[in-house]
Amino acid sequence: MKAAVFLDRDGVINVDHGYVSAIDDFEFVDGVFEACRAFKSMGYLVVVITNQSGIARGMYSEEDFQVLTQWMDWNFDDKGVLLDGVYYCPHHAEKGQGKYKVDCDCRKPKPGMLLEAQKDLAIDLARSVFVGDKADDMRAAKAAGLGAALLVRTGKEVTAEAQSLATATLDSVADVPAWLKLNR
Repeated sequence: MKAAVFLDRDGVINVDHGYVSAIDDFEFVDGVFEACRAFKSMGYLVVVITNQSGIARGMYSEEDFQVLTQWMDWNFDDKGVLLDGVYYCPHHAEKGQGKYKVDCDCRKPKPGMLLEAQKDLAIDLARSVFVGDKADDMRAAKAAGLGAALLVRTGKEVTAEAQSLATATLDSVADVPAWLKLNR
């Protein structure tokens, strides 16, 4: 079984402009490609785990998300990084509309997406790391039994609660490879 670096999308991979659903609004965080190449060279799988409540709220469609995800994936591929998986939750228990108004097991802080990736990709969760920008990311990592939950400052405002749940707080995903070298 392989270890993985799980990455939240908005606030970790891209600048969180709020419900990012179009290519024109997608701005990669500085250093994300270099960090992901480093993860790969260290033997980690790289897996994206993202809540997409904009779908549930009717702000954009699953097709819109898929088009943007394919474009994002091509950008990673062009930079020498093959993403091993992208998992998303289109649900929201309170603000969802129609079939998306669901109290599911996949929406972070629940660990469903992480557990699905673990099963699909034969991931050793205890040796894996989650990189996120908020408390719910840290909670999902802990609920799935990940070895580390790293909080980055490139997304949501860093709260004391999120910091208390995190293994470490770093400036951005660009700082994760150095942390892994020191702590793994």
